[in-house]
Amino acid sequence: MRQVRVRIAPSPTGIPHIGNTRTALFNYLFAKHHKGKFILRIEDTDRVRLVPGSENAIKEIFSWLGIHWDEEYKQSDRILIYKEYVQKLKEKELAYEDNGAVRFRMPKEGVNEWEDAIGSKKILFQNKDQEDFVILKSDGFPTYNFANVIDDHLMEITHVIRGDEFISSTPKHIQLYKAFGWDQPVFAHLPVILGPDHQKLSKRHGAKSALDYRDEGYLKEALLNYMVLLGWNPGSDQEIMSLDEMITLFDLPGVNTASPIFDVKKLLWMNGIYIRKSQISNLKSQIISQNSKLKNVDDALLDKLIPLAQTRMNTLNDFYTLTRHFFEEPKVVLDEKEKETAQKLYNAFLTMKLWDNETILSSLKNVIHKEGIRMPILYKILTGAPSGLPLPESLTILSREKTIKRLKKLLT
Repeated sequence: MRQVRVRIAPSPTGIPHIGNTRTALFNYLFAKHHKGKFILRIEDTDRVRLVPGSENAIKEIFSWLGIHWDEEYKQSDRILIYKEYVQKLKEKELAYEDNGAVRFRMPKEGVNEWEDAIGSKKILFQNKDQEDFVILKSDGFPTYNFANVIDDHLMEITHVIRGDEFISSTPKHIQLYKAFGWDQPVFAHLPVILGPDHQKLSKRHGAKSALDYRDEGYLKEALLNYMVLLGWNPGSDQEIMSLDEMITLFDLPGVNTASPIFDVKKLLWMNGIYIRKSQISNLKSQIISQNSKLKNVDDALLDKLIPLAQTRMNTLNDFYTLTRHFFEEPKVVLDEKEKETAQKLYNAFLTMKLWDNETILSSLKNVIHKEGIRMPILYKILTGAPSGLPLPESLTILSREKTIKRLKKLLT
């Protein structure tokens, strides 16, 4: 058997969203499972739609996620190669000039068919329904359909794993393979990811880039884990798995033929699982790098707060939301009833002989009982938020002096 060689071929016409990144992940896992090679090929022949910075963003996404490529190519560096193969088709009278461009002559009889590796299903197209198509544009750059086939052959790609939106282009690719007398690779077309409304995934469903999710406080381990389950399962009920486990378990027969549904709530749940599994030291470094406001915060304070916040966080950004009152003066506006409650808290805290979790909790419960209020009111008075870290532990860390000082300021 030939060594497995697969590729991801993004176009730098924008930053790839989660669907494209899932395709890259599936290619990577398949290659590593079979001890093969994963190739990054930048398909930048559409010069009109190039977006500056896209190529760097593509590489940043893969590097951050740990989807490391073994070889790298760029189509704009290979223009002479494509022109050479255009000339070969012209010599065979399989290509012709058309208004400065070159078209491939598609056969008009017979059929194009192949067995797709996803679901092992046969797909068939009638040649009479296929039109001649451009392979070299008037600007001298090849089209996607042409450069794609030339590169896949020369790079010895064994399996083309891509989204099922490319099924309609595959007959063109097959005819090019036949025209050159080349063996075609195995085609595997992944079902498109849908939103909860069963429409094609869009921004309103969460079709953002991996970098957007990173900035929102998602861990790469959680994002990888969630993406691999979008259309694949390991043959068991296992949902939480490391990248090494994915490599061991992943193969194309496990890919479903039905379109997966992207559920951002499940991704958020999974991210919370990974945060709670994280070692405190690792979590601490990620939280600090996520928020520049925390870079000069005392280490000892963070060491107290992170274990307390870890059980209540679903994203890294949740840490600052939960602990904001430690680093900023809370902005609190109270009505008359709430001011009365704040006065009772102030009086109770002034007379407390001990300042520990148990004593603080007892005082809080006493005020709740006497005032006939709910805990969110106390959270609002003491932190400026309706909920957060456990109040007794939080106030113990904040200190008695600072708590009383804030209450006094609030009351005056």
